[in-house]
Amino acid sequence: MTEMPVSEAPAVEPTDLSVSESPIRPILQVKDLSVSFSGRQGKTQALKGVSFSINKGEVVAVVGESGSGKSVTSLGIMGLLADSATIDAGSIDFTTRSGAKHSLVKMGTEARRRLRGQEMSMIFQEPMTSLNPVLRVGDQLTEGLIDHGISNKNDALNKARQLLKQVRIPDVERILSCYPHELSGGMRQRVMIAQALACDPALLIADEPTTALDVTVQARILQILRDLQRGSDMAVLFITHDMGVVAEIADRVVVMYHGEVVEEGRVEQIFAHARHPYTRALLAAVPKLGDMRGLQWPRRFPLIKKDESALADVAGLDALDEQTTADYSVPPLLDVRGLRVSYPIRSGILSRITQEVHAVEQIDFSIWPGETLALVGESGCGKSTTGRAILRLVGSQSESIHLEGKEITLMRDKPFQAVRRQIQMVFQDPYASLNPRLTVGFSIAEPLLLHGLARSLAEATPTVNKLLKSVGLEPSVARRYPHEFSGGQRQRIAIARAMALQPQVIIADEAVSALDVSIQAQVVNLMMDLQRDTGVAWLFISHDMAVVERIANRVAVMYLGQIVEIGPRDAIFSHPQHPYTQRLLNSVPIADPTQRTSRSFDDTEVKSPVHPVGLQIEKVKYREVSPHHWVALDVPRP
Repeated sequence: MTEMPVSEAPAVEPTDLSVSESPIRPILQVKDLSVSFSGRQGKTQALKGVSFSINKGEVVAVVGESGSGKSVTSLGIMGLLADSATIDAGSIDFTTRSGAKHSLVKMGTEARRRLRGQEMSMIFQEPMTSLNPVLRVGDQLTEGLIDHGISNKNDALNKARQLLKQVRIPDVERILSCYPHELSGGMRQRVMIAQALACDPALLIADEPTTALDVTVQARILQILRDLQRGSDMAVLFITHDMGVVAEIADRVVVMYHGEVVEEGRVEQIFAHARHPYTRALLAAVPKLGDMRGLQWPRRFPLIKKDESALADVAGLDALDEQTTADYSVPPLLDVRGLRVSYPIRSGILSRITQEVHAVEQIDFSIWPGETLALVGESGCGKSTTGRAILRLVGSQSESIHLEGKEITLMRDKPFQAVRRQIQMVFQDPYASLNPRLTVGFSIAEPLLLHGLARSLAEATPTVNKLLKSVGLEPSVARRYPHEFSGGQRQRIAIARAMALQPQVIIADEAVSALDVSIQAQVVNLMMDLQRDTGVAWLFISHDMAVVERIANRVAVMYLGQIVEIGPRDAIFSHPQHPYTQRLLNSVPIADPTQRTSRSFDDTEVKSPVHPVGLQIEKVKYREVSPHHWVALDVPRP
């Protein structure tokens, strides 16, 4: 990251920071908070004199890139800092609904525990590590209500059902009996949000709560948080890097950079008249829906500097930024026909299969050499399952799957290893997909060793160094471990590992969804550069429509396991035909608080993908609405 002298920051106006002038007593007041961490490398200062306040019934957004101190601030407030952390200076004062004031820094562990959940609650960024893997969802949702003596077991269970319906989870009774690992990432995040809202807290801290959610659920969750905040005067500390979400929900904005607050003000002020160079750079890096309207080919993101705005507008980008790599004059590289994935549900004393979850329902699509096909849709629609099924990471059935014209469906496991050389995958969470006990150099070299492309680690080292350079990292980092890198750097390492075998197709499963906007732009540009240099084709699975508009040649929209619309990117975004596609695009947050509108939502029950065992659903039929633009005909579902 380019260093930026903090001295460039203008003094924050007294009206922005002053609490005494506010007629409303703050529910949370953070003053001059400094936090450091001790480690083998010595002492690291994470927060340097952070100050801000939140009033009752107010939404304050804390924004900044990873490493700016956002999450450390929230963990300090909740009393969840690691043992290696030390609060060097400052105070955190919290006022409960009854008016009792507490100095959180001086409170004991048990007293803080009693406040957590009942008066203060938190939505964590990574739900899989926050939810208990050995407890069912229903038990986790009712635990806080019972523990704090708010409800008995039956009332708590009814409240859990209401919360799951509020966050738009279908088939509530089944989800209550599921374990976290049985749900998709977006589903787990919704459960986490429901759990945080269970006790109706006075202060809700939301740490990137909508990062893993698709745009329709994100819009719904933002509306739910707004409604709850207005109805109960709940204060919300909303931590995010998505400026579109900030414009949608925030009353005030606190901008953090390198552990310091560099700018603060009303949301309208920040968006219209941002003073600090870093704030202006954050706003300039936001991908905006409609930037690519009328353009045929994908284009790289304009690079951002911390001391100025975007280097160029889209219209002024050099022609070299056009990604004209897709070759439609040849047969498809990957052709999938009738792909179907279902998961059995067992019940009864004999544990017989009585129902099936139809995760992917007889879908067809093709990918051409050098093309990027984006697969978009809500969490639980089957996007990730589709990618995993192609690589046989989950069981599936299909009419046929051809790679370079060769049928791979009937291949046994050993011959299929050669297919895995040609099709690689980049997973959503690189920290989970990289072995924490292996150096990143060995993780990148491992595919080369397994497939016999290198006989030893020493022989693989030159290739590893070249791959690290190709993703913008120095070869010297090969000796480091995954935990020593930022999220964006780990994702680059995952891409380097996927490129090690020189595949023809890479499946990117939400590869940039959790990254800061500037890092996201760098990773997307990297993917485009690798495509230009190697001709690799991408199956880009995402819920971020603005990023999809920038990177995709074609877009396939999935709903309940079926592709309901597929076609050229400009046709899908400019003239969406299917009602679900239109809903997806209408749900994208607009990065302009002056255009904030009250959204209306369809509150009808979401259809369930669970069906009786053996039920056959009719394959979707399509009509062509324009050249290569196909939309599904309405097929009645049971």
